[in-house]
Amino acid sequence: MKTVSLGAARPSSVKFRMPTKDNLVPIRVDVEVDGQRYRDAFTWNPCDPDSEIISFAKRTAKDLKLPANFVPQMLHSIQGQLAEFRSYEGEEMQIREKIVPLKIDLRINSTVIRDQFLWDIGNLDSDPEEFARTLCDDLNITDPEVGPAIAVSIREQLYEIASQSVSAMREAARVSKKGRRAPEFASNSKAMNNSLDLFKYFGSKGSVVRKRKEWYLYEPVVDVVTNEEVGVTNATEEINSRPSEFRPTN
Repeated sequence: MKTVSLGAARPSSVKFRMPTKDNLVPIRVDVEVDGQRYRDAFTWNPCDPDSEIISFAKRTAKDLKLPANFVPQMLHSIQGQLAEFRSYEGEEMQIREKIVPLKIDLRINSTVIRDQFLWDIGNLDSDPEEFARTLCDDLNITDPEVGPAIAVSIREQLYEIASQSVSAMREAARVSKKGRRAPEFASNSKAMNNSLDLFKYFGSKGSVVRKRKEWYLYEPVVDVVTNEEVGVTNATEEINSRPSEFRPTN
């Protein structure tokens, strides 16, 4: 099991951002035009000008020899996700000393990796990309696409937690105007209960180091599948990703 270490005392809340060293937004694009499909996942700096998105979409379509009508679809997808992220900016989010369990279950080309670990959401110096590189080195994963995919998966989970924290703070502020104490409401909210209180989770004499009998629960699993298995999996994922009315029936 890998853990991100807990830091010293920190402020209880900050303005919304990714709870990581670099404020990079996880972006996932899945566009289909005239029977051709483009799927990818990457990170984006929300401070970059929108003109960079246009350049990226045009360059990607050109490099992959995709029709020009892919460009507006890609633009719409990326801009929509960035707009959602920016809608939280300026809002307060809690970053108390809590940890969350994160899970990875990915297939990248012929590599399948499953793992789970604990992450300190209050550590704004955490680095998913560095964590992913170290994990790949430890597991002798040589495919260069696996590390970035792991980092994006981590960021997606952290983004969800951060946005839920903003929603909880908004609701707490709304309730406080009606005469209830906001901090008490926020601490009991569903969003904040997705994280784990260190004292409750480990006890007064606990540690972030797992007991030996629980090691197997946090042991990463890496498999390498054959080309035939990759083909079958790709076909299955393609079918499952389509609306039910377009799936073949037996």
